[in-house]
Amino acid sequence: MKTAEHAGHEAIFTEDDVALERLGHKQELKRNFSMVSMLGLAFAILNTWTALAASISLALPSGGASSVIWGLIVAGICNMCLAASLAEFLSAYPTAGGQYHWAAIVSWKKHSRGISYCTGWINVAGWVALSATGGLLGSTFVMNIIAMFNPNYEAKAWHQFLIYIGFTLFALIVNIFVTRLLPYFTKAAFFWSLAGFVIISITVLACASPDYQSGEFVYGNFTNEVGWPDGMAWLLGLLQGAFALTGFDAVAHMIEEIPRPQIQGPRIMLYCIGIGMITGFIFLSCLMFVLADVERVISSPMGPLLQIFMDATGSRAGSTCLLMFPLVCMLFTTTALMCTSSRMSYAFARDRGMPFSSVFAKVHPTLDVPVNALLWTASWVVVFGCILLGSTSTFNAITAASVVALGVSYGIPPTINVLRGRKMLPADRSFVLPGWAGWICNLVRTAPSRFQLPSEC
Repeated sequence: MKTAEHAGHEAIFTEDDVALERLGHKQELKRNFSMVSMLGLAFAILNTWTALAASISLALPSGGASSVIWGLIVAGICNMCLAASLAEFLSAYPTAGGQYHWAAIVSWKKHSRGISYCTGWINVAGWVALSATGGLLGSTFVMNIIAMFNPNYEAKAWHQFLIYIGFTLFALIVNIFVTRLLPYFTKAAFFWSLAGFVIISITVLACASPDYQSGEFVYGNFTNEVGWPDGMAWLLGLLQGAFALTGFDAVAHMIEEIPRPQIQGPRIMLYCIGIGMITGFIFLSCLMFVLADVERVISSPMGPLLQIFMDATGSRAGSTCLLMFPLVCMLFTTTALMCTSSRMSYAFARDRGMPFSSVFAKVHPTLDVPVNALLWTASWVVVFGCILLGSTSTFNAITAASVVALGVSYGIPPTINVLRGRKMLPADRSFVLPGWAGWICNLVRTAPSRFQLPSEC
């Protein structure tokens, strides 16, 4: 016999399925994610404190500690405003298409199809390119460990390429064959990341005691070694914060796999940025307090994060153990990125926006995932990896384009809504910004995300 709880869940799923059909789509994917597991997926993609640590050598010479710390806050406020704007759309139209679907609804009828098509391709391209960053950062961490234990080691591009492919294959296998366990996987990612943040922060502070930098250095130090005017140099340092908060629309593209999407989706979108800002601020503060030599950190062959760990602990073994937390985070991140990118491509193909749409819009009958869309994403990630063999700067430019592309896609629906007087969304949606707050959030643009991704990443 069915319990009352099971009956309640079935009623919710039926209601969600009917709501999706009203938006023009049949429910094909399983709603297996809970709020915590979906929050884990969204936070695994942002992984703010890990991304900040990996790109810290960008902001240090371009603004110093003040750019590292306060750049995150500035980028976080801008991204929070934009996330709140998109949360309104998500609460009204919870479909995996996300930005291109919303742009089509609020646009002028004459231009609706063209704007939606362009937005869709910008978003697909951004997510496919972003999927490459998880393997890139993860393989970089592995190379940093090798460099620490072997000072004479001469890194080759193909060494990193093989590790990068390993990350990609791991993500692909999990997404195709372990999809029923994916909610538990993302939940584990969330708690692993929070545990790593706490353990690393406490360990580096305890080991470095009492040799700390002053509060004036941590929150007020300014350094300009990039040759630009001081104001421009500080703005360039915002790249670090922008990169660490990119990808918050993941929940939108996974929204058809969570119950009560119109209520839980907007909350998750805002929660992941809020948690990222708080953990990122505390983590960066800890790193800045134990940082011994700025120049050595910037130029270290073992990477900035591992160098800070070494300065704090004085132990290669201890530093390696600490680096295991962000390294495993990158496995979670690569898997979550590929999952979200495949859902974005699947949704766009379902609306006939891609070539061979019928192929990429297929959901495997027994695996319950869009396998072809997953292979599409994985294939492009491998292609980007081949570019890494020839030119690191070209590969970094591709991943930088992902940040720019996603930033542009975030801005299109709110911009159109503003131009049309903020009157294009249904008044009965579950998430509504007050009039003044709605205008402010819609008008704020994430300027940091329009810069290039740091080449150090």
